[in-house]
Amino acid sequence: MSDIDKTTKWPKEYFEASDQPDQANHITDRPKEFDTKTILKHLGLFILTFASVSLVGASFVGFSGSLFPVVMPNSEDLLRGVLFATLLLGFLGVHEFGHFFAAQYHKIKVTLPYFIPIPLGIGTMGAVIRIKQKINDTRKMFDIGIAGPLAGFVVSLAVLIIGFSTLPEPGYINQFAGHEGVKEYVNANGVFPEMPTESTNGNVLIVGETLLYSFLAQFFENVPPMWEMYHYPFLFAGWLGLFFTALNLMPVGQLDGGHILYSLIGFKKHRIVARIAFGILTVLAGIEFIPFVHLSLESWGLSHPSGIYSWFIWAGVLFVLFNKAFHKDYEWIAPLLLISMAISAAYLYLVEGSITTTGSLIWVVWSFFIAYFVRVEHPPAYYERQLSPTRKFLGWLSMIIFILCISPNPLYFI
Repeated sequence: MSDIDKTTKWPKEYFEASDQPDQANHITDRPKEFDTKTILKHLGLFILTFASVSLVGASFVGFSGSLFPVVMPNSEDLLRGVLFATLLLGFLGVHEFGHFFAAQYHKIKVTLPYFIPIPLGIGTMGAVIRIKQKINDTRKMFDIGIAGPLAGFVVSLAVLIIGFSTLPEPGYINQFAGHEGVKEYVNANGVFPEMPTESTNGNVLIVGETLLYSFLAQFFENVPPMWEMYHYPFLFAGWLGLFFTALNLMPVGQLDGGHILYSLIGFKKHRIVARIAFGILTVLAGIEFIPFVHLSLESWGLSHPSGIYSWFIWAGVLFVLFNKAFHKDYEWIAPLLLISMAISAAYLYLVEGSITTTGSLIWVVWSFFIAYFVRVEHPPAYYERQLSPTRKFLGWLSMIIFILCISPNPLYFI
């Protein structure tokens, strides 16, 4: 058992396995067929999620922009919402069934995908499958981990390219309610403006660019700006698919990227890389959190002009996150806390110029999700087996896909 330090605090069951790699987690027969009740349960969740994404998605891609559940979309907008749901859930389904069939191939017990409806945001919190047994063999872990992101990436890339290839003229924006400043500019100049023309009072939603999206966009005409892109079903669904792929490929814990990178470099090296990656994530979280708290305190008349209160609050939150993520390992907590705060401060004061920018709290939520649920460190696998050259190539390719598809500031307002 190479590269695994048994002095870590992982429970002993992580080190219990049979003597031969091929016998670990072995099942003599393939999993039994799923019964009708189970299939209906998963199908019901999918139908609810499809309806939720269709109704909520219509507020993004619909012409009238009705806000479900306060107002139901009209029939034309609902059809556009159905198209958006088909594209987005097509990606999610392919991603999760990639994991599912890889697990079936390796005779690992696994559930069908659970689709999660929520009538907010984009209408879903995604989809998951549950692996019912410990995978102690890194080859099996690698295959199951990478199958979903690669399959989903192909689908999302295809959706995005179709969206770019079928873009209408900029005047298409005239069909949408509101956006009067953009319409006037387009009608006068025949192209989209380079900057938003609406007021900058926090009501213009910007979708963050990624390296891959920006690279592809330069080969096509009539590409809408990122503050109008979410009105286009193929572009928005494709962007979301690639971004969700990147989130899953983040090389920490038991995310897909964690499984993949662990299998490539082993326990000890992955532990270091995962902690550094989590530190980088907290930098992005700090860039969101500090302005949010500062503006909130300001609205309550409690802020200090320097924003010092916001920094003290973030320091406390960051300590809680690192303390949980690094198992009270203060040799890591102290320096990373200081470095994370210093980089966040440098960006806000030197790049943005102030701490009054507005944005989402996506990375704050994701930081807590990883620290408390996914965990930063990957649990040790008993058998760390050498990967084949093909697996190594696909593994490092997936890390490149992560870099190309992640957005440091995925959603924000100006």
